[in-house]
Amino acid sequence: MRMLAKQGILSEKERDEILAGLDGLEADVDAGRLAIGDQYEDIHSFVEAVLTERIGEAGKKLHTGRSRNDQVALDMRLYVRDTLDETRQRILSLTKVLLGIMKENVNTYMPGFTHLQKAQPVTLAHHMGAYFEMFRRDHERLSSIRERMNVCPLGSGALAGTTYPLDRAFVAKELAFDRPSDNSMDGVSDRDYVLEYLSALSICMMHLSRLSEEIILWNSDEYRFVELSDTYATGSSIMPQKKNPDIAELIRGKTGRVYGALMQLLTTMKGLPLAYNKDMQEDKELTFDAIDTANGCLHLMAGMLSTCRFREDRMAASALGGYANATDAADYLVGKGVPFRDAHGIIGRLVLTCIARGIRLDELPLAGWKAESPVFNEDVFEAISLKACVERRQTKGAPGAMAEEIRLAEAWLSKNR
Repeated sequence: MRMLAKQGILSEKERDEILAGLDGLEADVDAGRLAIGDQYEDIHSFVEAVLTERIGEAGKKLHTGRSRNDQVALDMRLYVRDTLDETRQRILSLTKVLLGIMKENVNTYMPGFTHLQKAQPVTLAHHMGAYFEMFRRDHERLSSIRERMNVCPLGSGALAGTTYPLDRAFVAKELAFDRPSDNSMDGVSDRDYVLEYLSALSICMMHLSRLSEEIILWNSDEYRFVELSDTYATGSSIMPQKKNPDIAELIRGKTGRVYGALMQLLTTMKGLPLAYNKDMQEDKELTFDAIDTANGCLHLMAGMLSTCRFREDRMAASALGGYANATDAADYLVGKGVPFRDAHGIIGRLVLTCIARGIRLDELPLAGWKAESPVFNEDVFEAISLKACVERRQTKGAPGAMAEEIRLAEAWLSKNR
């Protein structure tokens, strides 16, 4: 309305009457004093009809220079922009929790896995740092989407603009957009930004689901790496010993729900010619649900992680089992001048010996080591300790370089507060 008055399309009196009338209408709807009746075709006709009843002829000019098409396109962009910002904040909250776990567990040793088999010793800080990186990328994806989508479609009209001398740049600035859309047909029919948002949410939910699966495994009696707060777990109705990781399971389950919203909108949009088509109203219901689902899951994951207790003793004991330090034993031989391929074979035979005896590598007497290679000395036991296995890996991104990784994570969070 301010732009229309500035351009001389409305008088200042009409502008003020319309703005005051809209404020009153909004207040009455919010307070429950005014309901949207079934007799109206849509929200736009409802607003215009009630406004005209209240302020008279000026209300009939509300629709000047605009179409329902560009108004709906604008509303969807405003909604997505607001909820996208909320999602970014929820991701930041989760990464703060992850960073806290990293800082507290730099020396919490645990097995690292490949193929769900113990591979090499790492730390809980290193493990959680991997998820920090995943969610950081989710945040960066959303920031990129926000920058790309922050254009204003209002003034595109039904599809071909309008004959009124609109100042679209003024409107865009008033609504905190970077600029008006460049093509009016694209302005009313673009839903790429919704698809991008749903795609980013789907990737984020995939990360949440992976983390949930780890929590579910770690909560099992076979692992016992984590103890969940009662707030985020439930018991069994008939088995008193159980503590079920319900929140983690629900997050894992709801991931498919968000994927479904993305596939639904992709399918809706794939066959639509320019410009607006009624099919496009299907961009709302499942999108709203997917956004609510993802934001809720991010909030719950942050709460669950911040209240759980990690069992350092169980993690360390598990890291010692499964011959996760075998690679370090091979590296020990390489450091003594043995070619890696020969070292690999020597340690492989030693692992078979330990399996046959039912012992760990660090429990094998020195004589057993020397039986395979005279190169071994007492210092092999220090070389294959959990502490040495982790701390010797100092290349960028390795568990021994965690102090630098934490510093970089803190700097990123500080920049994105």
